[in-house]
Order: sequence, then C-alpha cells, then structure tokens
Amino acid sequence: MQIDFKDAGRLRRFALIVDDEFVNRELLGEMLKDEYHILYAVNGSEALEIIRESASTLSVILLDLMMPEMTGYELLEVLKAEEDLKNIPVIVLTAEQDAEVRCLSLGASDFVKKPYGNPEIIKARVRKTVELSEGRSFIRSAEKDELTGLYSRAFFFEYAGMMDRYYTDLKTDAAILNVEHFHMVNEMYGRSFGDEVLKAIAAAINEFLSDTEGLACRSEGDTYLMYLRHRDDYNGLLNLINKKISALSKNLHIHVRMGVYPKVMHDMEMDRRFSCAKYACNTLRGNYMRYIAFYDMTMRERSVFFEHLINDIHESMDQGQFRIYYQPKYDIRGEEPFITSAEALVRWEHPEYGMIRPETFLQIFEENGLISILDRFVWKETIERLGRWRREGITDIPVSVNVSRIDLYDEALPDYLLDLLEENGLTSADLLLEITESAYTDDNKQFVEAIENLKEEGFLIEMDDFGSGYSSLNVITTMPIDVIKLDMRFIERIHEDNKSLMVVRLIMEMAGSLGVPVVAEGVEVAAQFDLLKKFGCSIVQGHYFSKAVPPEEFEELLRAEKEE
Repeated sequence: MQIDFKDAGRLRRFALIVDDEFVNRELLGEMLKDEYHILYAVNGSEALEIIRESASTLSVILLDLMMPEMTGYELLEVLKAEEDLKNIPVIVLTAEQDAEVRCLSLGASDFVKKPYGNPEIIKARVRKTVELSEGRSFIRSAEKDELTGLYSRAFFFEYAGMMDRYYTDLKTDAAILNVEHFHMVNEMYGRSFGDEVLKAIAAAINEFLSDTEGLACRSEGDTYLMYLRHRDDYNGLLNLINKKISALSKNLHIHVRMGVYPKVMHDMEMDRRFSCAKYACNTLRGNYMRYIAFYDMTMRERSVFFEHLINDIHESMDQGQFRIYYQPKYDIRGEEPFITSAEALVRWEHPEYGMIRPETFLQIFEENGLISILDRFVWKETIERLGRWRREGITDIPVSVNVSRIDLYDEALPDYLLDLLEENGLTSADLLLEITESAYTDDNKQFVEAIENLKEEGFLIEMDDFGSGYSSLNVITTMPIDVIKLDMRFIERIHEDNKSLMVVRLIMEMAGSLGVPVVAEGVEVAAQFDLLKKFGCSIVQGHYFSKAVPPEEFEELLRAEKEE
C-alpha cells in the first residue's frame, strides 16, 4: 500500500473509510481530505489488512456495517479481540438506529447517520472522536510503568482511592515489597539483567492479583506497592516471586522483603497507610530469616515515637539537648596502650524520653533526610571542642567524626570542613572522617571522587563497620581509604567462635600486607584484647578501656594519662 505524504511540514492524521459504495466513500473523503490523509477499503477484509499494516499511524476508522465478505459487525469483533487494534476509534456509518447499541457493545466510539448531512458537523464529530482517543491514549501511556506494565504511582493512588469510595465495607491491606540491596544485582549482573528481575517480580504480582481483588504499582526503583482485599497469608505471593526469579538464574539469591498494613483504617490518608507498611518492611532490613512483617500496635507506638523525634530535632538542637560524647581509641602496638585518638558520638538528652542512644534515631534521620543537619551539628561542636583543647594544652590528638552517605554528594563538604577547622586553629590532620562500609557499595564515580577530594585536602578516611555489609575484602585495594574499622559483631565472638577468629585474622593479615591500619571497636574483655594484639591490630576502642564519656570526663582521662 502506497501512502501519499502531502504537506509534510505539518502533522496530518490518517483516516480509513470503509464502505462498499463508491459514492459514500468519495463523499466522506472529500469532506475530510483537508484534515486527514484518506485511506479507502471496500469491505471488512480489505479494511482489516490496511488496519494491521497502519495500526500505529491510523487515527480513526469510518465504518459501514452492511458490506460483502466481512461486515462492519464482524470487523468490530476482530478489532475488539486484538490488543494492538482495540483502541483505534471507530465511527459507524449507518441509517439504522437499532444498530447503535450492538455497535457500542463491540467498541464503536460514535455514529454518523446516512444519508450524510452538514459536512461541518461530520468533520466536528470526527475531530472530537480523534481528540478523545488521543487523550485516552496519552492517559494510558502515563497510567502504566513502562518497564513492568504495572500502574504508575500517581494512577495507583488514584485507583486505590476509588476502591475506598466504591467499596466502603471492603477490608483492605496496604502492602509494600522491596528488594534488599538491589543495587548489588545491577553491579554484579548488569542493569539489563536487573530489569529482568524487576519484570519477573511484577509478573508474579500480576499473577497473584489475578486471584484476588487489588491493584499494584512500581513506586520507584525496586519498590512495589499493592492495595488489595485483606488476606492473612502472603506466602503464595513470595513463593511466586521466588519461582519467577529462580527461572532467571538458579544461582541468584535475592531477598525480597514485604511489609503489610492489614485491615487499614479507611479514614487514614492513603500515603500514610503505605508509610505504615514501609515501616513494617524496614524492620526486616538485614534479617535474612524473615520475609514479611505486619504493622501492629507495637509498631504503631514505635512509629509515633519516631515521628516525635523527627519533629523535635530542630528545637532539641536549639535547646542543647544533643551532646557529644568521646570514646578514646588506644594504640596497642607498644608495651603500654595509650590514647591516640577518639571518636565523637552523639547522644540525645530528650526531656520526655530521657537519654536516647544514636542507634535509636540515626536511621530514621537518614531515611528522612535529616542526617546532614545532625552531622553538621556534630562536626561544629567537635571541631570547636578540639580547638579549645589545643589552646588550653589539654591534647593534640585527632578526633574522628561520622560522615553520612548523603554528605558525600555535597560538593561544598571539603570547604565547609576546612573553614570550620581554620576558624578554630586546626587543620585537616586533626579530623578523621569515618564513612560506614554500606556507603561504599554505591561505588559510583561521584562517590569515589568525593572521597578523593577529601583526601587531597589532607583528610584521613576510615571505613567504619567493615564486614557488616556486602563489600568484599578487595574493597581495601579498590577504594580510597586509609583505615578500616572492624565491625564490633566480629569482635564480640572472636574469643568464643573459631570462624569469627579466622575471619578477623584474615582481615588483619590482608590489611597488614597493604599497610592499612585496623581499628577494632567493641572490645569488651581481656580475651578479645589479647587476641587482637597477637594478630597485630593497631588500635582498639571499647568498654575494656573506656565507654563513650562526656567531654569533661574525657578530659580527665587525658590528664590522668599525662600524669602516668
């Protein structure tokens, strides 16, 4: 079929006129030729061939009903049954009023009555039909996630709200699915394989929802939301997901965790329900023995507690409720251990909840983007304290502070720290920067450049919690770090568990051969200390020597050591 592209400089749509009567075809073609490229067919069979060839460019079909070979009714049935063709709008050409109901049930969009009347009215009806179809097409394209075919987030929430409005008595669950450390799948197997994993999970969700009432979307990245009729057991879904993923690779071990807010309160805002499901899901982080968690009253109380903390952070800083404690680090390479540095650790003296330890609030601050505010507070307080110690001759040891992953993406970070140090008579050698091991799994260009920029300014970089996550031992050789800090969970078992002992010994030997000092944190008893010293550990910190103490008590430790 040849298509004559006239007026190529402006967009013109294609219209197919299907009628076995020459006069009718020509009349309609003459009416529409100024706005459309006109294609013609004399019966349903010929029309179907043209439609299949031109489905992607065809804007409207004008269809007579009574034709030889294949009638208009038969063509409508074929179009309705084929996924690629069913959305092309069809305007039926008929003189029979009784045909309208049947045609509408077969997917017709509008009607033009025979004999044809005012051409302007006919052109307006065709134009309106095309505009409505294109609008629906645009909505359909925005409605679905391109990769998985699930709903987009915006449409998901719209349809979930409609479920509430139309099924007021239906007991529903809000559920969230997330893949633990999904970025590692992309890094190890490539992004295209990662996409296949995401599609496999979506396929499992679709299959699961075909047996129940509900809908789903891919919210972002590796996170999926479901809103569906309440059920007590979701093992069927998790088994389906594992089956789909296993079909991609037998050696692929992916931990999909699921949080469910069951029998949601319908007077609660929709996004709040999924926040509750997310909270339940997050309780499974790092737990490879459990796959699903249900939001309950205990979680609700804890969630309310966390919300209070989030809301209180700014006022608490203004009122001096955050305090910096210092835990000494001891160099154990000589005959007598001595304080060689310290770690600044934040504590929260809350007027309602009392002393709150950092493991309680740091994670929620990270999740809510507040960690940078707290980090800057700690840096400022620590550097000012260090400056005073120097001026008063109390100590000249460096102090380490924690740097969160999000801080490293701030290009102004080196200048900010250097300005603070200069204001207090210090240099970059006085401040050690601890970056948790999990941050290194980002391993992207911007992250590496950020660390290298800090090193160029003279900062020493310590990898904190080494061994707690997914990085391999060769991270010591591939990433720009100066010191590694062993995760305390290794240390707590080395005097009782031979496997932990061997792992620690291996890390020590590797680090020693590369000239990278090792700091062991969480040293509690003499047996741990003796083994670490035997293996050549450089520095230790932990309650065996001293817990984290307020600055006044730390000063006393420093003075006592000077007097010895």
